[in-house]
Amino acid sequence: MSVANAVAEPKREEIASTLDALIARGESNLITLLQEIQEQFGYIPPSSLEVLSEKTGTKLSRVYGVVTFYAQFYLEPRGKHVIRCCRGTACHVKGAGKIIDSVKDVLGIDENETTPDLKFTFETVACLGTCFLAPVMMIDNQYFGSLTARKIRNILKSYGESAS
Repeated sequence: MSVANAVAEPKREEIASTLDALIARGESNLITLLQEIQEQFGYIPPSSLEVLSEKTGTKLSRVYGVVTFYAQFYLEPRGKHVIRCCRGTACHVKGAGKIIDSVKDVLGIDENETTPDLKFTFETVACLGTCFLAPVMMIDNQYFGSLTARKIRNILKSYGESAS
């Protein structure tokens, strides 16, 4: 079962109500409206694209194009904790591949996936800007550096039971 199927998508009426309130405030910028939808629901529910298209008179293909162009938008629910592992040069040289494999193994998910219990979303990034900590990962806004595959299990366990 995918994470999208595990989470009840908001009802069309709830999405329409959110958009009506934003538009009544004078908000008409497509990106801002998408950001607000994501802020309210934690992601952009697929049905909200159609509602947004109708409410703003913007073609559905354009709305979808904006959502898929910008990396800040997510069409599937995300975990409570977002894990970002660096795969940049310094981290790569110091064993980032093993760190990434360890995170995948502990969580039972691949890159750009979310655990079924919605506790963790796992991403790899080009650089976290903390090369002196290589190899490094970030969970939410906290950095963990000088990592080894052994340290991963304990770090993830401290964030939740699903990392067993």
